[in-house]
Amino acid sequence: MVQFDDEKQKRKLAEIRKVEEEDLVNILASEKYNMPSIDLASVIIENEALRYVSEKEAREIGVAPFKILGKNIHIAVKSPQKEIMEELKTKLEEKGYAPIFYMASQSSLEKVWKRYQELSFASKSKTGGLDISSETILSLGKKIKTIKDIEQVIIESAQTSEIHVISHMLEIILAGAISTKASDIHIEPEKEKVRLRFRLDGVLQDILFFDYRKYKLLNSRIKLLSGLKLTLDKKAQDGRFSIFFQEEEIGIRTSTIPGAYGESIVMRLLDPSTIGVSFNELGIEPRLLERLEKEIQKPNGLILATGPTGSGKTTTLYAFLKKIYNPEIKIITIEDPIEYHLDGITQTQTNTKEDYTFLNGLRSALRQDPDVVMVGEIRDDETAKIAIDAALTGHLVLSTLHTNNAAGVIPRLIDLGVNPKILIAALSVSIAQRLVRKLCNNCKKERPSSPEEKQKIKMILQGAIASGKDISIYNINPEKDVEILWEAVGCYKCGSIGYKGRIGIFEAILTDAEIEKIIIENPGEREINKIANKQGILNMKEDGIIKILTGITTFEEIEN
Repeated sequence: MVQFDDEKQKRKLAEIRKVEEEDLVNILASEKYNMPSIDLASVIIENEALRYVSEKEAREIGVAPFKILGKNIHIAVKSPQKEIMEELKTKLEEKGYAPIFYMASQSSLEKVWKRYQELSFASKSKTGGLDISSETILSLGKKIKTIKDIEQVIIESAQTSEIHVISHMLEIILAGAISTKASDIHIEPEKEKVRLRFRLDGVLQDILFFDYRKYKLLNSRIKLLSGLKLTLDKKAQDGRFSIFFQEEEIGIRTSTIPGAYGESIVMRLLDPSTIGVSFNELGIEPRLLERLEKEIQKPNGLILATGPTGSGKTTTLYAFLKKIYNPEIKIITIEDPIEYHLDGITQTQTNTKEDYTFLNGLRSALRQDPDVVMVGEIRDDETAKIAIDAALTGHLVLSTLHTNNAAGVIPRLIDLGVNPKILIAALSVSIAQRLVRKLCNNCKKERPSSPEEKQKIKMILQGAIASGKDISIYNINPEKDVEILWEAVGCYKCGSIGYKGRIGIFEAILTDAEIEKIIIENPGEREINKIANKQGILNMKEDGIIKILTGITTFEEIEN
């Protein structure tokens, strides 16, 4: 006997109607009203945007504010009536914001309207309002110069009325992270207390410990800002919000995962100023820099950057793109995610739910008539083959690959099924890199080197010279023992750490005639390194030693 599932049929009908409604909105928006449309079903709603249009007004006139970016406020409208839009535009412009309107379905608007409940609840709770004032962060930033200042400012803020404690605490944490140039904020519940840590120049530093009562309120506030579900604490969640600091948008990507004592929260700061490293400031050795500049100016070829997560590969590729960009060429990137926006470049983000992977993104990008394509990462054989084909058909392709060193690129691509004969014509250069902390120029001091250090330095330098590498431009005599090295001290300028900022150590292998000969033989890393040594390019160990001897970093950093 056939069983008729009434609920299932209702759900199917509802899904069909939803699709039909969205299709109708798209048609009306483009053909009748000449404006963009949007489906907010998968869009993160920024609670901060809700504060600029009241719930009562939003429901009465059929609008839904869902995002703020700089001075632009993005608003969905059900029926684009000119009078309503003009009146709303005037009100928002008086507050200093410019609205951008989209046509949307009733279900999209209702999704936004439901969020007003969270907003009104939050305004009555101890967490205070949802605004994070740029002015407040700026004023706090002036008070916070070192990581020790953060704890002191939080203690001072705790003396204010209870309703504002958590609001101030989050502002101080964010202001402190921005002021100290932290890349990540970690909030980690432990058995008896909650630990706050910042990642500074790649190393996690303890900031302070606080109690569980503050943690629970802070957790709720961060979730509200990030568009996460307040009651969901047994599953991982990801969200995002933005703050504006000195006319720059700083995106904050939030991740929560359940732990034994509560949810671990990590906020990654996507500060555009930290990615603004120019081609000449990457830390690449001058002669290699000159060679790479020639390679990135070529109209076609494959350039691969390798290294572990957090080694600065994206920064390097962005620096390459900024170096070669001009209005006469089309540059497209496929990233996961887009962390920083580059002017004049078309950037797209992968979306596995929509089947927009690196592979599909690359296929689509090549139909857009690009001159240069950057693929966030080559992860599988199909992406590798399409990237190679693109490099052979007149495109410059930049990407990353997970290998330990530059010599590992060729075996890895062959393992992914790339034909060695085709690889010869496509691969231009393989780059490997790591990041090391730079000594603070204000407090670094000289110290005598140990016998072990002298021996290691001498061995590496003599090995470089034996391979035909010229280190004379650094005024270093490899025959002499190095008597003096530099060490970290710590002062007010570096937050008492002794280091300030990071720099890359690099190695690269150019696909020259000698490398081409051995690629066909499916060589191992040792064979490739042996041939590559003749190119005169420093390897990472040698580059690191040069940076030690020139006072840029320490022996400890290179050895780690």
